[in-house]
Parts: sequence; C-alpha cells; structure tokens
Amino acid sequence: MNDKSEYPDSYYLHSANTITSRGQLTETVDADVCVIGGGFTGLLTALNLAEKNYKVVLLEAHKIGWGASGRNGGQVGSGHNKKIQDLESDYGKDLARRLWSLAEDAKGIVRDRITQHAIDCDLSFGNMHVSDDIRDLKKHQEYVEKLNNDYNYDLISYLDEEEVYEMFHSPLFKGGGSLDMGGMHLHPLNYLLGIADAAERAGVLIYEESEVINYKGQDKKIVNTKKGRVNTSTIVLACNAYLEKLEKRIAGKIMPINNFILATEPLDDGEARYINRDNVCAHDNKFHVHYFRMSQDNRLLFGGGENYTTKFPSNLKSYVRKTMLDVFPKLENKKIDFAWGGTIAVTVNRMPHIGKLDSGIYFSHGFSGHGIAMASLAGTIMAEAIDGFSKRFDVFNEVKIHTYPGGTLLRWPGFYLGMLYYSLKDRL
Repeated sequence: MNDKSEYPDSYYLHSANTITSRGQLTETVDADVCVIGGGFTGLLTALNLAEKNYKVVLLEAHKIGWGASGRNGGQVGSGHNKKIQDLESDYGKDLARRLWSLAEDAKGIVRDRITQHAIDCDLSFGNMHVSDDIRDLKKHQEYVEKLNNDYNYDLISYLDEEEVYEMFHSPLFKGGGSLDMGGMHLHPLNYLLGIADAAERAGVLIYEESEVINYKGQDKKIVNTKKGRVNTSTIVLACNAYLEKLEKRIAGKIMPINNFILATEPLDDGEARYINRDNVCAHDNKFHVHYFRMSQDNRLLFGGGENYTTKFPSNLKSYVRKTMLDVFPKLENKKIDFAWGGTIAVTVNRMPHIGKLDSGIYFSHGFSGHGIAMASLAGTIMAEAIDGFSKRFDVFNEVKIHTYPGGTLLRWPGFYLGMLYYSLKDRL
C-alpha cells in the first residue's frame, strides 16, 4: 500500500518507492528487544538483531522514516564531523585511528545493505568538501595528505580553485577542496524503506503511530504506548532529535536543530552538468553549512539555513532559494518545486553519543549531520553489543560527550547565542 498522506512533504516523498502503511500497537506483546524509533538507527538495530534470531518489536511515533532519516541531504561522507587532525588532537592517535576505522565500517554497512537487499536508492559515488576562503587551500592539501600518508586512504584527492570551479561553476568557492570517491550520496527515504522491508522479512514487528509514553522496570521492563505495551528485557533508544523527555539522563547531551532543503525543477542535462559536472555531492566550510547534489531526475537538491525554534520559516522556498543563489546565481530563473525541513541532533563536540545506561537500556543519537553512515553503524554495533560482542561499541565509551550547559532547560539560550556568533563569522 503506497500511503504518503501522513508524511511531511518533500521531494523524497514524491519520488519514494512503495510506502507500506503499518498498524498501531493496540495490545500487549512480548519481545527480547524493544526498539524505540523508526529511523536508520532503530531499523538497523532491529534488522541486525532479527538476523541473530532475537524477537524484536520496533515502535515508531509517526511513520517509518518520518524524521530526518527520511528527509536529509542524502550525503554519506568519510570520517566523522571532526576532521582527522582534530580527532588526533582531541583523543590521541590510537583512538583517532579506531574512530576512523569505524567510520569506514559505517560506509561499508550502507553499501553492503543496499547490495544485499537490492535497494533502489540512486546510490552514487563522490563527495566534495569545498571552501569560499582562499586561506583554506593549504588546509585541504594537508587534510588529503594526512589521509593519504597516515591512514592509507587513497580515495581522496586535492583540487585547487580552478578545478573546483570547473566542477561547479560557482563564483563562491575560491578556497579549493577535496574530492572523496569513497564518499557517496543516495535517496535517503528509499534507502530507509528498503531497510524497513528487510527488517520485516527478517521477522521484526514494526508498529507505526505508536508513540512511547514511558518505560519502567529493571530486569523485566514494560514499554508503554497510548494503546499498548511491550514486555521486554532490553530497550534501544533510537529517537535522536525526538528523544525529548523520554530519557532525561541523556536528553541534555544533544541539541535539536532544524535544517532546510529545496529541490529545483528538473534541469536539462547540459544545465545539470554545468553546475555539477561529475554528479558528486558537496558541502562547504560554513558553520551553517551549504550542501548540494543532483537528483536522479536532474533537480538540484540544495540545503542551507538553520533555526533553533519549534517552527520552520513560513516560506521555505524563498528562505533556502536566497542561499542557493549565493552559490549558483545562474539558477535565478529556475522554479523551486519543493522545499522542506527536518530536525537533527548535534552534540557539544559534534561526535555521536552511543552507549548504555543501566541494565538493558542502549542508546545512540547526536550524529551531527553524519546520520546516514553513523546511524547505520550505531544500529549495527548496538545489536552486536546486545548479542555479547561489544568491541566496536565500546570504542565510543572513550569519547566523552559533554552535557549542554544548563541541561535541557537552559541549553537553548546559550546555544542560540553561539549560533549567532558563528552566523556572523560566516557572513564576514
């Protein structure tokens, strides 16, 4: 059944593969593991556990892929939000190397799942990092050399200002860039829908419109929704930006922020190749990052702009178009067919927060813009840890994630002032 009526509107929704409508939990069911959240993290956790013969129930408050997993930029980058030099500086070379290795595992998980389940999600290779600051030329060179020489990663190469211009014909990017052919881009909602179908085939019971109100208990736990409950011994919190008050012990580790994307009308082949010669995805050096790529039908998908309230701007098309024209002024006469927003979660140090609370409660959130790869990894390694193999999962215990000053109550004012500061730096 292709039911799109209860999803937020987006280009991805209009180009989605078959969307299956799943029932609401209205009774009491038993499970070895109850997963809360139907995005990448929750579905990969559920799928991996079902493949290990666990009885898994997944509860989604809205529809599968309703959140940022189903409406993000579709970019799959290498590494973490922190560059490799920063990882080494903050955590030492040994931990930095293990974190890099896990990030490589994350990309492999995405590729392997797409192949294994024959998911039609427009997978393409090539991920660019570009800059508008000529002082960044050396930084790009040093980053590429670091990965080439110290991490034996030869899929990334340096591009100077002229080479970047030939790829995108944007007047903005004067600081060169790096091209990572190990990075990817894809249709995120179709990737997620394919994982959901695979999870159900493996035996996962998925319930939609089943928001979790609370959970209680120690060894034996009860997860309560409005109309049903799950008896289980293990809970996985895969809520990311939508965790809210469900688990106060970790809610202060993340900050929900809104990000916005548009899709132009389809461009002809010449126009599409002029602004993206090699069909790669790209992001820039801004704190409020610009990111873009082409869709399968030659639309420019462009992300830019953030806010930190509970509401989106009233006219999203106009809001994001203004930023798009800074990057691609030649698109001034092109129609904007779609514009939408989504809410992601960031941590203070922009590293994912993955761990375990007390007996049988696992969590993962705060992917800080690297959600497709990192959430796919998080679901995989949480399933491993639940099954008794925690080597990869335990690496994240060594990454200290600070609580936002003021916790959930006062985090917004400080964060908002910080964002204003970095926004001013971007403009200058």
